[in-house]
Amino acid sequence: MGFRILQGLLPLKPREALKDALAGLTLASMNVPQVLGYTRIAGTPVVTGLYTVLLPLVGFALFGSSRHLVVAADSATAAIFSSSLSRVAPVASEKYMALVGMLTLLTAALLLLARIFKLGFLADFLSRTALVGFLTGVGVQVGVAMLPDMLGVGADSHRTLGQLWEVLRGLPNLHAFDLALSAVVVAAILFGRRFAPHFPMSMVLVVGMIAASAFFDFAGRGIAVIGPVPGGLPSLRWPDVSWSETLLLLPVAASCFVMIIAQSAATSRVYALRHNERVDENADILGLAAANAGAALTGAFVVNGSPTQTAMADNAGARSQFAQLVFAGLVVVVLIALTGPLQYLPHCVLAGVVFTIAVGMVDVKGLMAIRRESASEFRLALFTAAAVPCIGVEPGILLAIALSLVGHVRHSYRPHIAMLAPNGEGRWEPRDAQPGIETAPGLIVFRFGADLFYANADRFADTARDLIAKAPSPVRHFVIDAAALTDIDFSAARTFRDLLGELRDKQIEVVLGRVSANLRADLEQHALVEALGAEKIFPTLHKALAAVGVDGASRVGSAA
Repeated sequence: MGFRILQGLLPLKPREALKDALAGLTLASMNVPQVLGYTRIAGTPVVTGLYTVLLPLVGFALFGSSRHLVVAADSATAAIFSSSLSRVAPVASEKYMALVGMLTLLTAALLLLARIFKLGFLADFLSRTALVGFLTGVGVQVGVAMLPDMLGVGADSHRTLGQLWEVLRGLPNLHAFDLALSAVVVAAILFGRRFAPHFPMSMVLVVGMIAASAFFDFAGRGIAVIGPVPGGLPSLRWPDVSWSETLLLLPVAASCFVMIIAQSAATSRVYALRHNERVDENADILGLAAANAGAALTGAFVVNGSPTQTAMADNAGARSQFAQLVFAGLVVVVLIALTGPLQYLPHCVLAGVVFTIAVGMVDVKGLMAIRRESASEFRLALFTAAAVPCIGVEPGILLAIALSLVGHVRHSYRPHIAMLAPNGEGRWEPRDAQPGIETAPGLIVFRFGADLFYANADRFADTARDLIAKAPSPVRHFVIDAAALTDIDFSAARTFRDLLGELRDKQIEVVLGRVSANLRADLEQHALVEALGAEKIFPTLHKALAAVGVDGASRVGSAA
């Protein structure tokens, strides 16, 4: 398995390096509060958020190819594993962190296997519709999980509906000062996101709240604060987890793997196209594997190619991974010299920062775009969004994948079926296939809009029989426009052969037009060329029509 290193970094010119360094500084000022906030979703100590933007950034910069993708903590993957592991061990406990470390290592191993065996295509089974719905559901789940800290009420449930019920029950006892601080943080960040997107509002708020907390002794006034945060660089460690526990973590790691592949690939493609660059998806998968291995061994948690953080970096002017390396260098400074003040940060402020992240995940624009174009896919997205807070994040992503596959099979099972029919000018044009019409007296030109496989073959054959049986005049020629047919499986081939036999007995000539090389190979493999006759198979529709005595050029035009 050959690979190149530093594709996302080189070539690097001095002037570009300076711009990237400034972008890295901007990214750090905007992003450090966010990575601290992600630990609230992950259920890990606050300092682990800083660890996710240390060795993981270096690992991806070394092995990845994207010049823009920011690989760091991500709310979606954090929600996936925390919803499962929090039911096994207390959050932030030593056992919990060991499980998180092994889970992250397993995710890295799955990514490495995906690189070796080129399994990145697995992420394609998560459709964009289901992904929008899933991330919206995660946004709702994360937002509800932050409400107890924002309101200063207790909530022990690990499930979204249970947390919401506990919050509602605790409203008479909410802590007014926590609510006020949270409201200020949320309003200011959302205002800054709307009117000053380049201003590091989160950093200014966090620093200001830390200073206010230290000066006015928030902890002494009953406001919960983070408490002491260990400083210094992380030490390398191997997760202390048994073999049986490791096996139980595999399904969760697989869910994280799918989300990482899907989000990272989509994000890197968008920015490569925007900047007229090429991206090596295999190299990016290897970079993601290295990033997660680095996270696991330094006590952090699963990292992902983050769309929001990549957008921040791009808006800040980052044009290579050098910006991310500068970001990592600044985090080293924070870990060595600046973790002390973090102990004064109120929980409600950190929860407010995370709440704004959750608000950003609720993709209303994406949902409305889906609604405008496809009502059925909009219902699928809403169902997926509702499933996450109702049944959990990990089952939610599995349901999203299942619904994506069902949607694909449904489209293939019930594809668009058309036929050529005369318009008002006497020319033929495609229209929905309906019994009772024909292309011309004695002729039907039939189009089936999907590959033939075991599930839709009977629909193909039954529709053809129905069109022929109800045609206004006896059909003598049945021309199949095979432009959409690229593959026929064993079962479909048997059904097609039976149909050919029936039509031959009725003395109806069957001709295939627009047959590709791949389809021709399948026809030969399943002995359909022999059953049909090689002289009845043509590469264009015009030639197929000419074989039945019709001038296709004058009647069909662009339809051929």
